[in-house]
Amino acid sequence: MHILTVLDHPNPKSFSAAVAKSFMEGARSAGHSVELADLHAEQFDPRWTMADVEADGDASAMEDVVQEQVRIARADAICLVFPLFWWGMPSMTKGWIDRVWSWGWAYDQLDDPEGSLQRQRPGVLLVPAGARSDEMEEKGYRLALETAWIRGTFGYFGVTPRKLELLCGADGSKERRDDLLQRSFQTGRDLCPVL
Repeated sequence: MHILTVLDHPNPKSFSAAVAKSFMEGARSAGHSVELADLHAEQFDPRWTMADVEADGDASAMEDVVQEQVRIARADAICLVFPLFWWGMPSMTKGWIDRVWSWGWAYDQLDDPEGSLQRQRPGVLLVPAGARSDEMEEKGYRLALETAWIRGTFGYFGVTPRKLELLCGADGSKERRDDLLQRSFQTGRDLCPVL
């Protein structure tokens, strides 16, 4: 299978970049091919502009959007890697989703989040977070993120099965970070069985 990993972090030496690398190594170890879309290195423009509005349903009008959609079309599974940023996605990830997973290409069933126009494929969100996992659970943050991203966004993507891996304690000790990188590797290895 071919797995697309979309990375959002401006620092190529960031923990998020290390997570993406570990995930892809795990996928390779299971016999999958991998592709990295490094949104910052590739200078993807996340701004939703009037040109996007005017393209409404005609994604062929936006060359950068078409390029991303071609990547998605060849992927058998998708992984998004970004740090938890103000309890949400950083602007680059959000803009990539807003522009690339457009109405008329990704979905047209506004009353049915599971009514994606895309074929089903497994997907995972790998999200480094400085917060502790018990804090995320107790305050309801994890449930809120799962509702927004797993039931919402990934539902429109046609991604199934889908999973949120919060990598809590990403600002912690070297041992903690090593454990999270190993978890990322295992997630890549286990994401989808080799056909």
